[in-house]
Amino acid sequence: MGSFAALPYPHIDPVFLDLGPLQFRWYGLMYLIGLTAAYFMIRRRVREQHIPLTPDQIYDMVVYAAFGVFIGGRIGYTLFYNFSYYAQNPLKVFAVWEGGMSFHGGLIGVIIALIWFSKRQGLPVYTIADLAAAVTPIGLGFGRLGNFINGELYGRATDVEWCMVFPAGGPACRHPSQLYEAGLEGVLLFTILWLLARTSPPPGSLCWTFLAGYGISRMIVELVREPDQHIGFVLGPITMGQMLSAPMVMLGLFMLVWGYHKRSLERARSVPHPQ
Repeated sequence: MGSFAALPYPHIDPVFLDLGPLQFRWYGLMYLIGLTAAYFMIRRRVREQHIPLTPDQIYDMVVYAAFGVFIGGRIGYTLFYNFSYYAQNPLKVFAVWEGGMSFHGGLIGVIIALIWFSKRQGLPVYTIADLAAAVTPIGLGFGRLGNFINGELYGRATDVEWCMVFPAGGPACRHPSQLYEAGLEGVLLFTILWLLARTSPPPGSLCWTFLAGYGISRMIVELVREPDQHIGFVLGPITMGQMLSAPMVMLGLFMLVWGYHKRSLERARSVPHPQ
């Protein structure tokens, strides 16, 4: 592939505010924006759907989810992406400033945290899951913009007209795969979930649509995203991201079909039959 840059990489300083020993980074700010937007979006949905959640409970829900993302994402990265390194350097698991988060681990963490939250609040798990799923693409979209600013998780070498040379990616011109993910996992998936919510789907539909939609989006982008150097391809041309996303797609689609089928059966039973 060529070493030219069809589009210039903007070279944004990852640190947007430097106060001596304190550094505030765009990546962290993106997560903060995503969580704040999620809070206000959930408040709006709770009000529209008359769900018995107070603003304080919604705040607690977002905090639970944030801890789930952080703890699950870190543990997931150590297990899925760099287990041998952390097995030899266990204290490095806590060195979060060195980077290393896994979406799939974060997803598992959020699921556990929100199930715990819903049980404590006495609310149906699907009610909380659908609220969370509907706003998660906002955080994903902003998070991928943070990846782009950091110049990390870039794509494979290519000669498309919009390729870029990333500082950490050598001289090759590469796919700006972080922006692809922001568009698919963020904008497109949010739009799909928003439109689906307007149709009054069966409970859990937003949750399972998110699961399948993210998995499909991630598997598509992985076709042009550079695999992690210390892992590479795990099975022929298949990457770790694709391998972890495939079960999400299968489970999400199966549960979606099951949910709609179950509701159609319930409606059929409720229709009075002529005597």
